[in-house]
Amino acid sequence: MKKNRTNNPSHIVLTSHPPKDGKIPKIKWGAATLKERGPLIASMADHASSNVIGAYAGAYSIYRAVAVAIGALDPLHVPDLTNTKPAEKIGPFPQWSDPDKIVSLDPWGHMAGDEFEDLRKKGLDVRPTIAVTKAHINMPEIKDAIEAGRLKPDGDILAKNGDVKVTKAAVDPVWYLPGIAKRFEIEETDLRRALFEHSGGMFPELITRSDLKVFLPPIGGHTMYFIGDPATMHDEKVKLACRVHDECNGSDVFGSDICTCRPYLCHGLEICIEMAQQGGNGLIIYNRKEGRALGEVTKFLVYNARKRQEGGDRADKYFQRTECVAGVQDMRFQELMPDIFHWLGITKIDRFASMSDMKFNALDKAGIKVIERVEIPPELIPADAAVEMEAKKAAGYFAKTEVKSKADLEKVKGRKLEE
Repeated sequence: MKKNRTNNPSHIVLTSHPPKDGKIPKIKWGAATLKERGPLIASMADHASSNVIGAYAGAYSIYRAVAVAIGALDPLHVPDLTNTKPAEKIGPFPQWSDPDKIVSLDPWGHMAGDEFEDLRKKGLDVRPTIAVTKAHINMPEIKDAIEAGRLKPDGDILAKNGDVKVTKAAVDPVWYLPGIAKRFEIEETDLRRALFEHSGGMFPELITRSDLKVFLPPIGGHTMYFIGDPATMHDEKVKLACRVHDECNGSDVFGSDICTCRPYLCHGLEICIEMAQQGGNGLIIYNRKEGRALGEVTKFLVYNARKRQEGGDRADKYFQRTECVAGVQDMRFQELMPDIFHWLGITKIDRFASMSDMKFNALDKAGIKVIERVEIPPELIPADAAVEMEAKKAAGYFAKTEVKSKADLEKVKGRKLEE
């Protein structure tokens, strides 16, 4: 006979309707202070105390549920946050108190553990949604740049063995639903319904709890690497180099040569190190949006479709093959991306390592000035990624040597393209 390993009570507390006592702390998004804003509580131990929809740790909450089910984790466990406070002070900045500036993360998320220790002692499960720590990173491409003479070790930011000294931050997504809806220019009710229906009805509170305005979606978040002094990252007088990178596991981790993702990531890191060594700062923002947020399975299906189509992999069919499989060319929707910059108080980027028009336009619309856009050097583009690069240039991506017409593409490929 199978055992009940969780020691759960026989009844289940549903969160689809508000508790009768009405003592849940209120949230005032965009308030000037964390105390005034209030804690975000996605209680694991007492669901009746939650004032948000969803669970802590986003996509990893499912693993937690399995750990509870098999008896590996006490469902009533509340983390001991001793000595977990941020390794660097970040904020507050004026953008934090503007409810329209930040809608996809909690700007106070790294301060919640300390600020609401009194509530935690009373049994309320308040947890950080952001963590900041110190580290070193080391990538073969940085060693290559040292050997080639492009980078010079200084014994501080960059060591002779290729170690790069960084501060890094991890951010879980926290969505303020009215702000998300406003950003995409849709009704909040339409957003809530779509999130409910197309997640298989996973979060009924999206429909039944209009009083809950904050949602912790089960999706990947962001990781940031700061090269230089995080305390001056927001200072317009201090130059900033930046790479905003959307996840590509095959290239970033395993070095697949069908795209430029890892080469561009490493190039971005290189110019960030250069800027920090010159007295400025560097910033890498890594967003979990695998395969243009279509997912890795869809991405691999598209790879097959591109390579097996008549005429082989071709620039003029690059985006079309994605749309045929996924129904849309891209679901990253960069409108939410500038929130990270607002969290850091950044208003200007001196060197932006990106050719993406979508990223640039989103930053521009958010009031973040980009002084120089930096394209990937041609010598860093893998041979198998030439199709992707020329398709992006033809579609309007930034490049100093633009591909403007179909005739230009024919010259690049050396053959006639299908009408």
